Order: sequence, then structure tokens, then C-alpha cells
Amino acid sequence: MTHPLDLAFAALADPTRRAILTMLLEDDMAVTDVAEPFQMSLAAISKHLAVLAEAGLIAQEKRGRVKWCKLEPDALRAASVWMQGFGQFDPVDLDALERFLETELSDGDSAEPD
Repeated sequence: MTHPLDLAFAALADPTRRAILTMLLEDDMAVTDVAEPFQMSLAAISKHLAVLAEAGLIAQEKRGRVKWCKLEPDALRAASVWMQGFGQFDPVDLDALERFLETELSDGDSAEPD
């Protein structure tokens, strides 16, 4: 039997699946809407969604003819608790990171090429 953390981390290992989770942070989405921004077939997106669902990271339900996906709000709690147990994963100050990146990127834009 596969441990739930194994399924979660395996699902998170793929950038397409992480992007899908980010999209679902905003709201529930129809499968066709999830697939729209990606350069891949609907069948490929459906496989990614199946991996996310098996890991318990999303839920899927049929509403009429449309299959909807929604983020499972507590799905990553166990992974987060596991990582925090190492004490190396302090909360990230995203505002400070954004300011740093803006500064670094704006400095890079003003630099003239050699």
C-alpha cells in the first residue's frame, strides 16, 4: 500500500500538476477550463487530474454534462506538517521576496549589455 505522502509528493513533482493546483486556488473549474492554458490534449490533462485526485489533492464531480475539479483544502496539511518537522522550512515572507525580486529584476533591466 502506498503512503498518502508518497502520492502527494509524486503528484507535486510535475510542474503541470502544480500549475493546475495553483489555478484551482482561485475557484472550482471545469476540466475543459483547466486544460485551456496548456499545450496538451484533453486526455493528457485528464491523466494529470487523475493523479491529483488519487493523491487526494483535488476532488472531481460531474455536474450535468460537465466534470468539475476543486481543490481539497486540507490535502497538503500532512505534507506541510511532515516538512515542518525538519525545522528547516521556516515560513517565507512572500512580500519581502517579491520586493527583492522586483529590485533584482529592475536592476537587471537597467544594466547595459557588455
